[in-house]
Amino acid sequence: MPVLSTFYGIIVRMYKEIGGRHNLPHIHAEYAGDEIVIALDGTVLEGEIPKGKRKLLEAWMEIHQEDLEANWKLLSNGEQFFRIDPLR
Repeated sequence: MPVLSTFYGIIVRMYKEIGGRHNLPHIHAEYAGDEIVIALDGTVLEGEIPKGKRKLLEAWMEIHQEDLEANWKLLSNGEQFFRIDPLR
């Protein structure tokens, strides 16, 4: 699964889900063995990570909303994704 970005111990990935199970643009984020799946609109689809790390992830998602949407479209069309800058 492509890694879009890594910051503060959080690994953010996006699956290629052509006709996938969620049918909702989303990311998968992992931190210290915990995983959360969040729709690009901020809705938690499943899982959880520590609250402080989730706040960082949500801030990053807001900053990079357009990049996330673009990557979703690319991956959904079977095209190459691009990495997104980490939160600094």
